[in-house]
Amino acid sequence: MLSKTMQEALNEQLKHELYSAYLYLSMAAYYEANNLSGFARWMRLQAQEEQSHALKFFDFIVDRGGRVTLQAIAQPPVEFQSPRHVFEQTLEHERQVTSLIHQLYKSAQQENDYPTQVMLQWFISEQVEEEKNAAQILDTMQMAGDKGQVLVMLDRALGQRGKG
Repeated sequence: MLSKTMQEALNEQLKHELYSAYLYLSMAAYYEANNLSGFARWMRLQAQEEQSHALKFFDFIVDRGGRVTLQAIAQPPVEFQSPRHVFEQTLEHERQVTSLIHQLYKSAQQENDYPTQVMLQWFISEQVEEEKNAAQILDTMQMAGDKGQVLVMLDRALGQRGKG
């Protein structure tokens, strides 16, 4: 059984995961509007991944006898300075999510809530991968700049995500 404190914290994280999906859909829309369909595909798949993360929290709350309470999700930004700026924001956002997961883990430790700690281990590992992926793409974009042939090549490469 979840404590009230952990239930509230997990519901809050569920909201953050859904916001992440919403943010990445907004980023996908930006890329689509700028004729970068490969970047848009990458972001759409990222949004789907974040939705699956939200459902992990949803299911965990239910499995532990808690009550899921869906909260309002803020509107994400819709305009970005450049294609590279989107990935700067992506990396910053993933770092914020990592911090939230770490805070949640500390709360679970303080409550001696071992099942929640075990579940959060998966998210801790996942955040290492999320930050690494965003950082690698951003590094490539910083080398390439926001325009030109390298950006087009990166767009094509990112468009291959999930295709096999």
